[in-house]
Amino acid sequence: MSAPTTAPVQRPDTPRPRPVGTVTAIRLVAQREFVTRTGDRSFLISTLVTVLIIVGVVVGPRIFGGGPASYDVAVAGDGAQALADAIEGTGRAMEVDVTAEAVTADRGAIADQVADGTYDAAVAGDEIVVDSELPTELETVLQQASRDVRIAAGLQEAGVPPEAVPQLLAPPPLTVSTLQEVDEEEASGTEGLAFFATFILYGQVLGYGFMVAGGVVEEKSTRVVEVLLSTLRPSQLLAGKIVGVGLVGLAQLLLLAVLALGTVLVTGLVELPPGAVPTIGMVFLWFLLGYAFYSCLFGVAGSLVSRQEELGNVTTPLMLLVLVGFFAAVGALNDPGSTLARVLSFVPPTAPMVMPVRVAFGEATVLEIVGAVLVTAVAAGLLVPLAGRLYTGAILRTSGRVKLAQAWRSGQEVAAD
Repeated sequence: MSAPTTAPVQRPDTPRPRPVGTVTAIRLVAQREFVTRTGDRSFLISTLVTVLIIVGVVVGPRIFGGGPASYDVAVAGDGAQALADAIEGTGRAMEVDVTAEAVTADRGAIADQVADGTYDAAVAGDEIVVDSELPTELETVLQQASRDVRIAAGLQEAGVPPEAVPQLLAPPPLTVSTLQEVDEEEASGTEGLAFFATFILYGQVLGYGFMVAGGVVEEKSTRVVEVLLSTLRPSQLLAGKIVGVGLVGLAQLLLLAVLALGTVLVTGLVELPPGAVPTIGMVFLWFLLGYAFYSCLFGVAGSLVSRQEELGNVTTPLMLLVLVGFFAAVGALNDPGSTLARVLSFVPPTAPMVMPVRVAFGEATVLEIVGAVLVTAVAAGLLVPLAGRLYTGAILRTSGRVKLAQAWRSGQEVAAD
């Protein structure tokens, strides 16, 4: 008797994850990145420290004193009163606060008074006595005043009338005629604003680019990326990460701008230059463009390694490239209308930091700004598919550092499948 046959058990197929649309995938990844990063303790601490630095820069000089130093000087010897008067007059001319007093003490007594802090310096005959170091501005005043007194004495001995001596010692200076009126205080404020904008852009682009790279390595080393890629394409994951981290950087930049402007307007301690609003607008625009350009490169760099310890090696060239842009912007501060500054404001790696400087000084035309924006935006757009291909080929390789050629070939194979 044969054994009864049983029909094979029909097991339902394991359900496969439903594919997620590109826009939805990028939005979900970006939302995850934004929530995770803004709730991170290191982000909150760094934001607080930056806020304190900005407030300190605005309020600190007025609270703790940032004005010019004042000096008390003793003068002894023949003609002490004349030299003391000359020292104070020279100090006023050079905008150095110096109070000079003629004394009858000998050198030893004067030295003791300098040592105990009664005087900052003393002139005894042909010698300047100080406790440790003579400030450069004070030395200039003392040397010039002594020189004038000795020249005046020599002129009087030569028979020059006393009333003619001051004109000989201080002839009227040459007049300066400018074709355009220049406000020195306004120019100084513009330069300070441009440098501050450059520094903020440098820190934001570098910091958040490195955050993208670090996030990629973290997901790769913990194998979280394997879970994510079960429902997402690699390009979607990279794009979502770039968008999410970029929104974090933009939110922090907006917070810092609001607090900085609020502190300036409420306290009234600093006067904003006329170009402040356009410059601040350029900072936001060029942060987005600079971040879009560099974040793709940092994302690829992070996908090439599997450990955080190796991240510094692959990101060093990118960090140096950002640093070149910063130094280019610092150079543009001295001559924003130079040919070099104009050229570098159209080169994508340096444009995000050079162009805001030229805008702050009013050296960039609307056509130049639009052209630089288009060039940088197109360059960032071209990097997106390139970075996506390299990221796709490297992200799942966990056996050591991946070379760019290997990542490119693997990316092509994945795309072909």
